[in-house]
Amino acid sequence: MKKKFLPFFIRKVPLGRQKNVLVKLNTPTHYLLTLSLLHINKIHVTFAFRTVMKTTSSQLKILAIDIGGSHVKATVLDKNGNMLSDYIKIDTPLPANPDNILKAIKELVKGLSYDRISVGFPGYVRNNIVGTAPNLDNDAWREFKFGNKLEEEFGKPARVVNDADMQGLGIASGKGLEMVVTLGTGFGTALVLDGVLLPHLEVAHHPVTKTKDYDAYMGDKELEKIGKKRWNLRMKRVFQILKTVFNYDHLYIGGGNSRLLTIKLDDNMTLVSNKDGIKGGARLWADETKPKSSIK
Repeated sequence: MKKKFLPFFIRKVPLGRQKNVLVKLNTPTHYLLTLSLLHINKIHVTFAFRTVMKTTSSQLKILAIDIGGSHVKATVLDKNGNMLSDYIKIDTPLPANPDNILKAIKELVKGLSYDRISVGFPGYVRNNIVGTAPNLDNDAWREFKFGNKLEEEFGKPARVVNDADMQGLGIASGKGLEMVVTLGTGFGTALVLDGVLLPHLEVAHHPVTKTKDYDAYMGDKELEKIGKKRWNLRMKRVFQILKTVFNYDHLYIGGGNSRLLTIKLDDNMTLVSNKDGIKGGARLWADETKPKSSIK
């Protein structure tokens, strides 16, 4: 803890007394004011120094939440993405509107301790504001200021991004052009170039046939309708399209339905788990956890 001296002031008080006062503010920083007395030239002088006690980057605990069409998942991470609590989940409520999702999150994270909140959301998100939520209650989420609402409800700084984008940050190695896809209720995608998250593209809603977009072509509903064998054949076609269009260096495949893949994957294609992806919640706060340079 750093000590910063405050301007002293003269006051006639009994010599030798010392008083510690902890002042709590509605910020991450608390101040401990220590009042000491000195006897200088027969004048009683009171001075104070301030000890700043705040959450350092090494102590930062981040609540990472992954909202999906089937489940809402959460864990607490340190600044490096290591899990500090169990990976827990709860069924996504129906209807999946903002009020019900917030209630589910409160129930899920009850008793957890954290300083920041990161949320991966299944839809288009910009500046913590939801644009679309096709696999939730879409109309209820349109233009919903989710980041602000989380801060109001939980009293902690919050950041919200697309769920595949958060997975991309958690999984990517930081070398070259890396693509992350999630196979679940719908089809999620993220692109990371040399460790930097690129602007989100809603590839899921791009047509892949004359009548279907990617979500409709190989999402949960279509999988149930056509079965695993035909679904795998479609996935083989989808992967070939992605390879041609994006020319990625590495493709990571996550989401609940990735375990159903039976087709042979290329050497630069890797299956990953949701637990790997949720670690991206820590990287959303990388600007706060990077050490400050001492060079001025």
